[in-house]
Amino acid sequence: MTEVIQQIVNGLSLGSTYALLALGLAIVFSIFGLVNFAYGELITIAAYTMLLCSYMGLPWTLQIIAGVLAAVVGSVLMEQIAFKPVRNADPTTMIITSFGVAIAIQAIFTMTVSARPRAVPQPDWTATSVTIGGIIIPAYQILTITVTVVALVLMTVMLRKTRIGLSMRAAAEDFGAARLLGVRANRVVSAAFALSGLLAGVAAILILTRTGGVVEPTMGLGPVLKAFVAIVIGGIGSLSGAVLGGFILGFAEVALRAGLPSAVTGLADGVLFAVVVIIIISRPEGILGVKQRLRT
Repeated sequence: MTEVIQQIVNGLSLGSTYALLALGLAIVFSIFGLVNFAYGELITIAAYTMLLCSYMGLPWTLQIIAGVLAAVVGSVLMEQIAFKPVRNADPTTMIITSFGVAIAIQAIFTMTVSARPRAVPQPDWTATSVTIGGIIIPAYQILTITVTVVALVLMTVMLRKTRIGLSMRAAAEDFGAARLLGVRANRVVSAAFALSGLLAGVAAILILTRTGGVVEPTMGLGPVLKAFVAIVIGGIGSLSGAVLGGFILGFAEVALRAGLPSAVTGLADGVLFAVVVIIIISRPEGILGVKQRLRT
């Protein structure tokens, strides 16, 4: 029983990170109709900003603030420079653009910093753990779960209670009708990208605490693929579905790694993607479907 609870805690922690990233992807898709495969590079931008701040001798608190701000600014600039010119283009063009942006950012960090992994020093407390009834809970897992819960609550309040949140929900339902009712399209799209970047920055902090601060140019590729899998599972265009898909993916990954023989644990990701293919075939709209866009 203790082992089962231990794996549940592990799945909750991993799923929390996936949920944040999937939520960031889903927000942009709901309004802009874009699956932004350059989203992972916002994690990279935040991580390298924290690395730079560590070289400057800044405390960890200022490092994480700078990292999150860098992800927000990077996301907004990404929309203004790369995606705004193709806003009215077909989805294929926008997807190709997102891949181009991702490759360009990876190349910039490879040429200006290094292709080799670097390390952002993490506070000593992130390596500690708490034991409750035989269940070991690392500090980074407590941080991840707590931050995710707070972020989801604040996101819900923002979407339901603020003017920009209501505008984003209206735009997600019918962008054309929302514009006729006075919703400013550029403002809503920029807000969506800024919010998406904020979530990516927060996720970058959680990823660094889990990996010991390892930073490299391609570090965002794996997380963005997992986030995409999560929104497919939950339902592309649904924020609730994205969060649900993130947690399902986290629990499934932990269960597979714990249940598969050690010789084939590397096949866990392959099994997960196979399950996604089955979901796409049997239920293309995902668990919650696309009709619940921006409904929490």
